[in-house]
Amino acid sequence: MSGFADFERYDAVGLADLVRRGKVTPADLLDAAIDRVEARNPVVNAVVIKLYDYGRRAIADGLPDGPLRGVPFLVKDLTASIAGVPMTRGSKFFAGSPPPAADSEHVRRLKRAGLVIFGRTNTCEMGLSLTCEPQLHGPTKNPWDPTRISGGSSGGAAAAVGARMLPTAHATDGFGSIRAPAACCGLVGLKPTRARNTMAPYLGEGLGGLSAEHAVTLTVRDSAALLDATAGAAPGDPYAAPPQARTFREEVGADPGALRIAFTSLAPNGAKVEAESSRVLVETAKLCADLGHRVEEADPEVDRAAVVPTFMTIVAANTVVNLGTHPTAGRPPRPDEVERITWGTAKLGEKVSGADYVRAIQTAHRLGRQMAAFHARWDVLLTPGLATLPPKLGWIDMMMDDVDEYWRRVFAFSPFTVWFNLTGQPAIVLPLGRSATGLPVAVQLVARGGDEATLFRLAAQLEAVRPWLDRRPALVG
Repeated sequence: MSGFADFERYDAVGLADLVRRGKVTPADLLDAAIDRVEARNPVVNAVVIKLYDYGRRAIADGLPDGPLRGVPFLVKDLTASIAGVPMTRGSKFFAGSPPPAADSEHVRRLKRAGLVIFGRTNTCEMGLSLTCEPQLHGPTKNPWDPTRISGGSSGGAAAAVGARMLPTAHATDGFGSIRAPAACCGLVGLKPTRARNTMAPYLGEGLGGLSAEHAVTLTVRDSAALLDATAGAAPGDPYAAPPQARTFREEVGADPGALRIAFTSLAPNGAKVEAESSRVLVETAKLCADLGHRVEEADPEVDRAAVVPTFMTIVAANTVVNLGTHPTAGRPPRPDEVERITWGTAKLGEKVSGADYVRAIQTAHRLGRQMAAFHARWDVLLTPGLATLPPKLGWIDMMMDDVDEYWRRVFAFSPFTVWFNLTGQPAIVLPLGRSATGLPVAVQLVARGGDEATLFRLAAQLEAVRPWLDRRPALVG
């Protein structure tokens, strides 16, 4: 690669420090990132809208003196609005929609931190999958094994960071869409507490409160630094996350003390957990015990059977509404204008009554209370990141005719993530293990609502004793 050859040695915090000390310029970093996109994107298909000149203009106009000044950044092609920049939502129906007139508040805060946006990453249609294989842009491939999925819906973000095109990228999570791709691609993926990041000005909440915006990152400290840059309510938000005692970056490296840690491999839907995922969970539990934490196998007493049906009611109804938000069509799509699972999920949503929806939201809140009771005894819950290794491309196919089988496959692959979208708790996946074939294997850490601080302390402790930054797919070399 030309230009700044040491680009991949650093995480985002490290790159920003180099800029601050005058060792490199933002233009150097942008050129290095663009070089890597041009070289590696043809293999993985992560970046679907290139905004190189947009990034160069931002640098020329003068970047804010924020904590991540000069770090290149990619934004998912869903949720995050950038003034004047198209957003397709991974859908042929929405491709060609007029660009938004204003940045979303999240994007404003990313820019205020000094990040240099230079492209959009691939996503599945409407974010309705845990893989990233839209008909519009084609499949994103896992940089560790291009025959396998990169995860979804933030699969483009995870593949780009996993292929070391850049150290961090924007992502969103409605039922695992930050954590599943991070687990597939060997990254850190945090779903923050509900409402930690605002969805202003376009939404009060996403997916009935299940959805969150944040990022996939190479390191724990990058996740913390980004959350410091974006966290906080905006005027008019319907609710806000509990305030933190200090910055999240200060929690990284802080002594977590002797935590009470439970672990379980019992999926809420009864899905089978494969041996690789179980092994890494048990190894992580033992590692936590060796670090001085009190660790015990314990299954939260929650209405497990309600988790997936409750989600399905909420997502189906929201799909009906979301398909009606085309800014110019003035009508919902025809069946041939969207993918079959999008259409089929919307058809399920048309059968959801107002009372059904209210009951589903109340069930989600009940699950949250049940988990709060569990956390009165336990500071952290460990689960497998995923139940299986990333499946082959095409297995979770949004062009399937059987919508029920589709969703069964989604939650056979990732049964542990949606649980905490419903409860609103913060959850982070860490790439602490490897399969026999060298694929990343992740563990999920879950804390009580509002307590990202504990997650950052424990995650940083685990990262220090079992580091992953130097693990790279063969694609990178």
